[in-house]
Amino acid sequence: MNKKLNIMYFSATDTTKKVITGIADGIIENIGNPSTIRSIDFTLPAVRRETVSFTKDDVLIIGVPVIAGRVPNVLLKYLNSITGNGAIAIAVVVYGNRNYDDALIELKDILESNGFLVIAGSAFIGEHSFSKTLAKNRPDEEDMVTVREFAKRIYEKIKTQDNMQTLVVNGHKPYRDYYRPKDTKGNPVDIRRVTPKTNSNCNDCKICVNICPLGSIDPEDVSKLNGICIKCCACIKKCPTKAKYFDDNDYLRHKYELEIEFANRKEPELFI
Repeated sequence: MNKKLNIMYFSATDTTKKVITGIADGIIENIGNPSTIRSIDFTLPAVRRETVSFTKDDVLIIGVPVIAGRVPNVLLKYLNSITGNGAIAIAVVVYGNRNYDDALIELKDILESNGFLVIAGSAFIGEHSFSKTLAKNRPDEEDMVTVREFAKRIYEKIKTQDNMQTLVVNGHKPYRDYYRPKDTKGNPVDIRRVTPKTNSNCNDCKICVNICPLGSIDPEDVSKLNGICIKCCACIKKCPTKAKYFDDNDYLRHKYELEIEFANRKEPELFI
């Protein structure tokens, strides 16, 4: 395969990163010789201020998490700034075992509109950002077997140049509205303004400040937010003292309902 391999991902709690790097490693294994992978982790805001472009000699594996059934709207401006110039792309979304709805077709459309040839796509499952039990520890070893199988199929497709026409993936057009949780009476509730709280366990280590994908946590007072919260829960899951938490009733009810209603294991979906 005479192509340069590139990966890009947004991964607040490292699930998307695991899938994307696994696909890239699998492709390298199939090539059979050492190869440099250009890696761009655009989870933090500083990286998203830089422009990125590719050429027809590049292959890009790009992954984003699913938020409310769609590509996170806070990433749209950045994703639409990436130029493909004929590069091959593999579109990957990672969701928390509820549904990826229209996220994959939306990511595919963004890439194609920016000059990429999308030859493969997939929806993988990662531990839900809200929960430590919903899709716990996924992607797991079973998922990673699928990752390696997907990588082999991508390699063969690029190597043989077989079936390189427009890829068809699951999803609706026009895209459906963002998924919204409901209250006990079935009325939609808005948890977008809900923010994490900080308890007395906090030792002011600033880890949460440094990992917040929106740069929203105040470095002078980590209990305050200077911007929006997308509920990625990086500050909660990566806090060494368990100092961050949510206490909003609508949020907690939605979290509980997700854990009950979507407890059954879902499997990755591949399109190639």
